[in-house]
Amino acid sequence: MERDTELTVAGLAHDLNNVFETLAESAELLGRDPKWARLAGTIRRCVTRGGRIVESLSETARDSGDVQGVLDNAILHADDFLQVTRAATVVWNSEIEPGLRLPGAPGAWERVFVNLFLNAVQMKPDEAVIEIRARRAGEALVITVADNGPGIPEEILPHIFEPRFTTKRSRSRTGLGLHIVSSIVRENGGEVTAENRESRGAKFTITLPGTGG
Repeated sequence: MERDTELTVAGLAHDLNNVFETLAESAELLGRDPKWARLAGTIRRCVTRGGRIVESLSETARDSGDVQGVLDNAILHADDFLQVTRAATVVWNSEIEPGLRLPGAPGAWERVFVNLFLNAVQMKPDEAVIEIRARRAGEALVITVADNGPGIPEEILPHIFEPRFTTKRSRSRTGLGLHIVSSIVRENGGEVTAENRESRGAKFTITLPGTGG
């Protein structure tokens, strides 16, 4: 069964890379017209991110990623998504302690933060403010993502990390975003919690022991 899983992941990576190559070539052609140069850049960045996600799925070695770099890439992708879908504008406020590193594949951590960012924006359809903090706490690394939305109803707080749990009636909402967040965090030895802020909005806290830098 383990061998079958390896072949499935390898086959998926192979087929997705073919898709990415087609998209990259299409972006190259599109970018030759100044009218579409900006969109072509967005497509290229999405292809690059897709490649990092594929790499993270087949990653076996314990790698690490720079917190600032991972967050910068996640913000860039979130902005690209919001621009193309004409969703909310976001004000990003971040305070990242220098020299922090994340365990595991950087591409996997980008998935974590992109999902948290887009979840926050979906809760605040007009102008969203997302606050990101990363710091050492003793031997641990603590990262928080907070928003200025309406918060999370208390009755669903215990369920938001469950697979396919969603309150949105849309075919595009699978209810997997926060489950992906929780799964990747746990795979890297950490935990993620959610709570409502005292003022307004929700806050997600990721704690990773022994990875302060």
